[in-house]
Amino acid sequence: MAEDETYPDELLAGDNLVAGPLPDEGDRDDDSDEPVVEDPAQLEQDRQRLQAVEAELNTRWPETKIAPSLDRIAALLNLLGEPHKSYPVLQVAGTNGKGSTVRMIDALLSTMGLRVGRYTSPHLQVVTERIAVDGEPIRPGRYVEVYEDLAPFVGMVDRAAGEGGQRMTKFEVLTGMAYAAFADAPVEVAVVEVGMGGSWDATSVADAQVAAITPISLDHTDYLGEDLKAIAAEKAGVIKPGSVAIIGEQHPDVMRVLLERAVEVDATVARAGQEFGVVEREIAVGGQMLKLQGLGGVYDEILLPVHGEHQAHNAALALATVEAFFGAGKDRQLQIDMVRDAFAAVELPARMERARSAPTVLLDAAHNPAGADALATALDAEFAFRRLALVVSIMQDKDARGILDALEPVVHDVVVTRNSSPRAMDVQQLGDLARDVFGEERVVVEADLSTAIETAVALVEQDAGAEEELSGGGVLVTGSVVTAGDARTLLGLEPA
Repeated sequence: MAEDETYPDELLAGDNLVAGPLPDEGDRDDDSDEPVVEDPAQLEQDRQRLQAVEAELNTRWPETKIAPSLDRIAALLNLLGEPHKSYPVLQVAGTNGKGSTVRMIDALLSTMGLRVGRYTSPHLQVVTERIAVDGEPIRPGRYVEVYEDLAPFVGMVDRAAGEGGQRMTKFEVLTGMAYAAFADAPVEVAVVEVGMGGSWDATSVADAQVAAITPISLDHTDYLGEDLKAIAAEKAGVIKPGSVAIIGEQHPDVMRVLLERAVEVDATVARAGQEFGVVEREIAVGGQMLKLQGLGGVYDEILLPVHGEHQAHNAALALATVEAFFGAGKDRQLQIDMVRDAFAAVELPARMERARSAPTVLLDAAHNPAGADALATALDAEFAFRRLALVVSIMQDKDARGILDALEPVVHDVVVTRNSSPRAMDVQQLGDLARDVFGEERVVVEADLSTAIETAVALVEQDAGAEEELSGGGVLVTGSVVTAGDARTLLGLEPA
């Protein structure tokens, strides 16, 4: 950005920081701050149109099938006038914690008065969750409008591939929709979550000003590589020339690969445990109290209303990313009150989310062994359940044994089931794996998620001798983003 374009002084403590411009208020939609009141009939019509759009998108390669290339998404955005270049982009890559970190960055930037576009994947309940402006998913009608605006240009890219050539994938079209919707809003900054990998992920068509990288572990090995170094090399592609790389805690082999990439493209680097990190952490009611070391100094008395030490590290990563965006450095930090307000308002659906009480029902989107291990650590450290029943459905292509092994020490009973995805592992196959890990007497198999949750609740209630003991029982629903999303819908939680 030009060096004479700065953010308002009130966002920063200390010297004014070179970062970027705030658009005039006249650039905003005149009605952007007004509640949208819609006719129920129109809402129903929009939902039906949304279903039709999804049916069309589902004729394309799904997100689990990748055609590694930026050519198609670049061609689409070129036809659209390169909307992704009309605002700065912050990109979040890694294996676990991307979605949480994106939402924390969004909260920080929004609290500081910026209009933020947020792109995440996959969705929990409704596809419109993926594209959010001002912290809210775009409306179904708007989602359809964006798709219809792009459809002719998507067709042009498809036709250019020729007969038998690769059409745009579903994820590529969705990414194009997000970048176009953000430009049209318009947003002042976009925060985007990498779908898979890094260098050839569709989101990487944008040159991110700041790239945040959460811990990298083994996942999607069929596409990203069989070992940590290969996976890290692919994910390192989000670090663009002249950018800032904010790197979370990593295995030494991974860190070496990321630093080599940063040197190669002359990127500035900040590392967890070195330039930023968690200084102190105390478990608090409903979450945790943190003291964070940022790029510009220490931020104390930070209430984060979510559980898990891993979320504290995500918060430190998010803070450093926002500081880097604003140009924070020695003795120049963000306004502490704004930082406190932002983190206190963070909501992370399906991240150790308490959906019900007595017994407590927790929902979590852990879908690989590293995520399950972080979940188990948090459960052991921050909860004291008298009895905890696990409701689990895992995708066929995931390391189900690794997930079950990680959770075994912290749960008493297991109810194996199936989520709504056609990719879900067969219940009998998953049940056999669960019996190997937990033993026959601890495992129940139920064909559908609703019945599985009811069975789990009955298990934790069966030995409760008094009402006060009942409150010590818990149910954990996890194993997949789809499993957690299905449970949110069953339990009446609104999409977020």
